Amino acid sequence: MSHIAIPIPPLQGKQEIQVEVTINGIKQQLFYRVELFYWEDCSNPVAHRADCISEMLSHHDPEWTVYYIGAPTDEFVPITFVKKESRNVFKLSSV
Repeated sequence: MSHIAIPIPPLQGKQEIQVEVTINGIKQQLFYRVELFYWEDCSNPVAHRADCISEMLSHHDPEWTVYYIGAPTDEFVPITFVKKESRNVFKLSSV
């Protein structure tokens, strides 16, 4: 599958992103969400950060799947999710 990069304005909090693309004349909608997960919200702040991310994601909405984990800072890690219906578009395009 090919990738393109679309710059997203830096906004505070959760970002709901809807992208409409036309590929070879076929329109498709893709849904993404970018959330910042703060280290201070981890139930065990002295644990390894990977364990912290896993713990925070275990309570996440199952309609969304992790798509990309961004570069962490000292305060948070940005995580991009893709909605289930958008994942079906990815599966169809790889056939």
